[in-house]
Amino acid sequence: MTSSAADRRARFHELHARDELFVMPNPWDVGSAKLLSSLGFEALATTSAGFAWALGKLDGQVTRSELVGHVAELSAATDLPLNVDSERCFPDDPGGVGETVRLLAESGAAGCSIEDWNPLTGRIEELGLAVERVAEAAEAAHALADPMVLTGRAENHLHGVDDLDDTIARLVAYRDAGADCVYAPWLATVEQITAVVEAVGVPVNVLAVPAGPPIPELARIGVRRVSTGSLLAAAAYGALAAGARELLADGTSSYTSGRMSDADKQAAFG
Repeated sequence: MTSSAADRRARFHELHARDELFVMPNPWDVGSAKLLSSLGFEALATTSAGFAWALGKLDGQVTRSELVGHVAELSAATDLPLNVDSERCFPDDPGGVGETVRLLAESGAAGCSIEDWNPLTGRIEELGLAVERVAEAAEAAHALADPMVLTGRAENHLHGVDDLDDTIARLVAYRDAGADCVYAPWLATVEQITAVVEAVGVPVNVLAVPAGPPIPELARIGVRRVSTGSLLAAAAYGALAAGARELLADGTSSYTSGRMSDADKQAAFG
């Protein structure tokens, strides 16, 4: 039976309230959402970059209306709670951050995030402005009859700003502004992640990066949520490019050894 948006939001809050870590992979289209849902995960999240690639665009070029439509499609494709990578929550669109949160809620989202990286300037937002926008998003998310989980994101390490003290200060400020969960993509060491977990006192999301600690270690140090960002989409598109190059250059098809099994197809799409 299809679950309601209220049910999904309640389940998403429960996942954050329990002590156990959960893994939340990031599909980029309906097919990948259905496949990941069939594999046993408890929640999913969108990826701004992966969705942009699916539209033939670069990350940061997706419009708010395209994102809202994407969320509606994924929400209809699976009963799992869906968290939305909503970038800056489109502060320059009509109605700004609050309207973006409302539209995502109408589309079935269980949660959404807001980040402090401004691609228009190529810089991290000034802290005061970033905090104002987190507060605006939190107010909108929590004013719903069935509140969404809001994640505040500090983008320093994803964009080459290796300043853990600033990252922690930002995450604490976003928590104080109303974020239910905090996230600093591309933290890669146990020491960094432990420092964040101990400082913020709210659920922490960690990106599963190649050189990062394994998930059991993240669970041991108190991480609540692990996501994959654009990495699954990048791996899938990388496999597509590698297979196409093999076909074009060598005329062979060894790439088919990694294709999806019939059992997975039936479980996801049958």
